[in-house]
Amino acid sequence: MCVKVACVGGGPAGLYLSILLKRQDPSHHITVYERGPEGSAYGWGVTYWQALLDQLHARDPESARALEGGSVRWNQGVADVRGLAIRQPGDVGHGIGRHRLLEILADRARNLGVHLEFEREITADDPPEADLLVAADGVHSALRTRHADHFGTHLTTGRNPYLWLGTTRVFDSFTFAFVETGHGWIWCYGYPCGAERSTCVIECGPRTWTGLGLDRASEADGLALLERLFAHVLDGHPLIGRAPAGGRARWLTFRTLTNRAWYRGNLVLLGDAAHTTHYSTGAGTTLALEDAFALADALRECADLPQALARYQHERKAALLPAQSAARHSAQWYESLTRYIDLPPEQMFALLGQRHSPLLPYVPPRLYHRLDRAAGQLEALRRFKRWLGPRLARTAHARASATRA
Repeated sequence: MCVKVACVGGGPAGLYLSILLKRQDPSHHITVYERGPEGSAYGWGVTYWQALLDQLHARDPESARALEGGSVRWNQGVADVRGLAIRQPGDVGHGIGRHRLLEILADRARNLGVHLEFEREITADDPPEADLLVAADGVHSALRTRHADHFGTHLTTGRNPYLWLGTTRVFDSFTFAFVETGHGWIWCYGYPCGAERSTCVIECGPRTWTGLGLDRASEADGLALLERLFAHVLDGHPLIGRAPAGGRARWLTFRTLTNRAWYRGNLVLLGDAAHTTHYSTGAGTTLALEDAFALADALRECADLPQALARYQHERKAALLPAQSAARHSAQWYESLTRYIDLPPEQMFALLGQRHSPLLPYVPPRLYHRLDRAAGQLEALRRFKRWLGPRLARTAHARASATRA
């Protein structure tokens, strides 16, 4: 159906969509435009889970094998509170360096005949001519911003500052560490993303950030302070602020982006240009790739482009609702850390694993823990929990939407 496709943005979603479309019809003329130089991806590692890997193997076994071969695995979680570590088994997780992920996808796209143009800035004033124009250019998408009123773009800024770092400490599990300072709590999430590196995300509340002087410290001084605070977790290894081929690490606050519409004419949004979910759920790359799955399927199965884009929008907006709800509640859990941090370590870790629950904010933590344990044994309680949680989530979402309106 789409003879000529232009994808603006060379991230995972755009590259994988080009792979899928070329596999569906090698006659498609597909170009991926990326404003940065090849190999210049900023960032450390990304996470994904076995369910995504299974889908990748089903859709393109060759790139899936390369992806799996370049990833590291874990099946445990560790929570360290005040130096006391609790280890528990969990689902199989995978980590891979963002640079390696993009390298694998770019090589596969090229081998299939996709044309990749690096160091090519595409502006909203001069978009490439194409039957289908894909905006995969991230949260600051120029193509989307040009028509922000049509798309109904809404950005919500989170409360807590965070910093995305690397370290030479190779964690053997997904690791959470919480450190109490004289200015409040600060914590990190660490996970391996290669044989020699891990990703380490630091987060804290605004008062802790300013109280520790992290808001005004130089990069070197800030990293030195963080290395001291997390010395027991890093085991003598340094934190690295400058990602491979990237710029210096900067403190940010997370921006949750939503759009009322996902397409306009032949322009369609993909990945972070369409939506973002809080990093604490580790789902950003997975959701972006699932966008690519859905768009490729719709283009293959629908009779014309408007029908395909309407189907894609409907399916992905509905599929994202649980993930967006989970991300909101995960972010709120960390913003409300003092509600949970003084629980016995086993209970605190259990509720850390339940942080996506829409029910948790409305139930005293100790009572929730008891109910959750009982629900694991009683089917009636499990059904009640599944029934009540989504209703509370919808009520909270409706209130938030009404407030924005």
